Amino acid sequence: MQADREDVAMKETRRRERVSGEVLENPDSDIGLCGWVLVGFSLLLMLVTLPISIWLCIKIVKEYERAIIFRLGRIVRGGAKGPGLFFILPCTDSFINVDMRTITFDIPPQEVLTKDSVTVSVDGVVYYRVQNATLAVANITNADAATRLLAQTTLRNVLGTKNLAEILSDREEIAHSMQSTLDDATDDWGIKVERVEIKDVKLPLQLQRAMAAEAEASREARAKVIAAEGEMNASRALKEASLVIAESPSALQLRYLQTLNTIAAEKNSTIIFPLPMEMMRGFMKQ
Repeated sequence: MQADREDVAMKETRRRERVSGEVLENPDSDIGLCGWVLVGFSLLLMLVTLPISIWLCIKIVKEYERAIIFRLGRIVRGGAKGPGLFFILPCTDSFINVDMRTITFDIPPQEVLTKDSVTVSVDGVVYYRVQNATLAVANITNADAATRLLAQTTLRNVLGTKNLAEILSDREEIAHSMQSTLDDATDDWGIKVERVEIKDVKLPLQLQRAMAAEAEASREARAKVIAAEGEMNASRALKEASLVIAESPSALQLRYLQTLNTIAAEKNSTIIFPLPMEMMRGFMKQ
């Protein structure tokens, strides 16, 4: 069901974009009688001044650009022109070049108050491109500046709904949420937001010290637990060893000899040799 709703929303967005583009590219209203008279005079002027005027009428746009032509202030039928050569009329036509390449910009560090009342400084980077040159020119004054400002406010709004742990661990999810929000908001401007990335999350110095102390205390607690478990396992092993030695008195003597061998290997000058208590009892009886 969720996937179906997302598909319907995407289709509706595409339909609105297509309808908006058709309305702009095919205006219903004509330029009027006076407009056609001016266009006629412009054509006549071009013919009179040939071949000099040809250099003013032929324009070139690069492979990554599109040209929006205005005739007496109205967008001409056919929408964006290019790449390559296109023709304009002197005096009545003007055009605007739109760059269709992917544009990147850094989001300045934003002071954000998280859901758990922690102040952090977060910055990021946005990748976007112009998808519909006609909408980018006709629907907004400056699409680049508007996208930059919208990215800053979107970053603050999205991070304001997250706590500190989510911001530090779920950067990919936050970036995807920002990308979806920006893409939906810039559809009417002919902008396609391709990618958003969170660059850095800066914490206050006092909070960094507190988190470091918390992590150190947690590590010490785990170390004490591990040491206690080791002591318990060692005591169980010693208990089992004592039971084995109690069953065979000769095993204790073998352990003495092994200990002496270990001491002798260390080149010690003094060796304490333990004697069995049975030998001492024999001397005491005499």
